[in-house]
Amino acid sequence: MKKKLNKIANDTNSFLRKFLSKQKKTDLIKPIKYGLFPGGKKIRSKLIIDVGKIFKIRYQNLIRLSAAVECIHSYSLIHDDLPCMDNDNLRRGKLSTHKKFGEATAILAGNSLLTLAFEILSEFNFKVDNKTKNILLNLLAKCSGHSGIAGGQFSDLSFEKKKVSAKKIVEMQFKKTGELFSFCCVAPVIMSKKYNYIKKFEKLGLDIGLLFQIADDLIDYTGNSIKAGKKTKKDFKKGKANLINLFGYKNTIKYGNKLKLDIFKKLDIFNDKAKEFKSTISYILERDK
Repeated sequence: MKKKLNKIANDTNSFLRKFLSKQKKTDLIKPIKYGLFPGGKKIRSKLIIDVGKIFKIRYQNLIRLSAAVECIHSYSLIHDDLPCMDNDNLRRGKLSTHKKFGEATAILAGNSLLTLAFEILSEFNFKVDNKTKNILLNLLAKCSGHSGIAGGQFSDLSFEKKKVSAKKIVEMQFKKTGELFSFCCVAPVIMSKKYNYIKKFEKLGLDIGLLFQIADDLIDYTGNSIKAGKKTKKDFKKGKANLINLFGYKNTIKYGNKLKLDIFKKLDIFNDKAKEFKSTISYILERDK
């Protein structure tokens, strides 16, 4: 798994470096690159490649999708780390962007990464028909804004130190994490024009995003800051609304394992075509950083 993740990471980063090299040189390029590279494990990108293989989508088009998603993801992390949000000083084993460059620069770099994602997908060199391109752009916009990442972050902050139901926690995590995972799973389906599978992969993506968030919360609960590359054990101190604080550690592990099995059952119709996809899903829950 690590070897495959590294290849996808290298190919995605290579695309992004080439794309940025063609951009007009501004003072924001340096903090943009700092927040974007070397990046995380590229699990979202791996899911794009996995689904793309099932539906036989050209690899370079999948890498372009991955590059756009990584821009969105990096923007969200830069903003999440800000003092007015989660106030984290470490990210991916180094100083957060705002600690390195200042808060104002971090906000502007994050905003720039958000818009770069749409540049990448709207570029003429992205050889898909205009209808498909418009659907992808529209969906990514919805996943990134108030009905997705931004709305989920708002709920996450609003729920701190409050008693929140499991339903509301899951809805919040669907927005904050799941919507972008949903895009990763459904975008290759849209490109294949197998529209009858869209709803299925939208829901799969939301569930995989929830699984990822559960794993992330478990790492925060028991993990090592050096290994994780960010401060751990902070959610409990902040009174974050998550399933661990509601159900307890052991019951959350059971919940995650059941969710994984439910996802696997939905993929059984694809037989061996979904083997790599299932492997990635298992890795999401079993990872330790």
